[in-house]
Amino acid sequence: MRMLTRRHLVGGATASLAALAYDRSVFANTASPPIGVQLYTVRNLIQNDLAGTLTAIRKIGYQNVEAFAAEYTMSARDLRTAILDAGLSVPSAHFGYDRLESQFDYAKELGVECIICSMIPRSVANSAEGYKRGAEQFNKWGEQAKKMGLRFGFHNHDAEFQPYGDVTGFDVLMRYTDPALVRWQMDCYWVAQAGHDPVAMLRRYGERMMSLHLKDRKPNAPTSFNTGPGAAHFAPVGEGTIDWVSIFRLAAKDHIPYMFVEQDQTVRPPLVSLQISYTNILKLMKKASEA
Repeated sequence: MRMLTRRHLVGGATASLAALAYDRSVFANTASPPIGVQLYTVRNLIQNDLAGTLTAIRKIGYQNVEAFAAEYTMSARDLRTAILDAGLSVPSAHFGYDRLESQFDYAKELGVECIICSMIPRSVANSAEGYKRGAEQFNKWGEQAKKMGLRFGFHNHDAEFQPYGDVTGFDVLMRYTDPALVRWQMDCYWVAQAGHDPVAMLRRYGERMMSLHLKDRKPNAPTSFNTGPGAAHFAPVGEGTIDWVSIFRLAAKDHIPYMFVEQDQTVRPPLVSLQISYTNILKLMKKASEA
């Protein structure tokens, strides 16, 4: 279903940064906002130079990263060490639905706070009943994460918003998952790509959001419910049509602790795109703090 394969703060730093992350005073300190990078953006770079790529991400100004599934050929200890040595932290990690059951110990050793299911495969998520089964599985994983001192959430694409009668897959997930156990990582791009407004979603579901994925969407692009090549209209944050000022303002209001810049594909080199997004985020956050 997906076009692309995906995807702690450590110790006391986790709690302190999470608590401060979107306080308005932190918005005012736009010289160093607590923004992260989903490492899928630089997947081709880290295959050859993990340490150098992580160092470059930190040099731009990003403070944390979110891991993704292809990296887990490394031991959790080695991956954690590489991230910390670069001056970054790893509060969150993506895991695939089919293997997630076996990844909890890895996540714990990696030191993440949040386990995110990157997507429900089409073999399950192909009907309202299928999404209900997925929601039931999410509740089980949420309970397991809670017992291990972790938090669990799911990440969306556009496919979750496909209608099945009078409901969408997303409606089913939100209806049948326990808010105390299952949080939502909203990908702002994929919400917009499905024809919905991420600002409206924040207003309605902000209290259930664990984190946000930030990537912009080119103007005049057709919407879709199929996460394939025809849905790829990605742009760096601030170079598209998404209302980031409102998003950042609402994220502050709801104290959403983590935000990760991600571009599934980039026209420019990935690190250049990440720099553009970061520079624009500084300006947009400043506007949000003044709004």
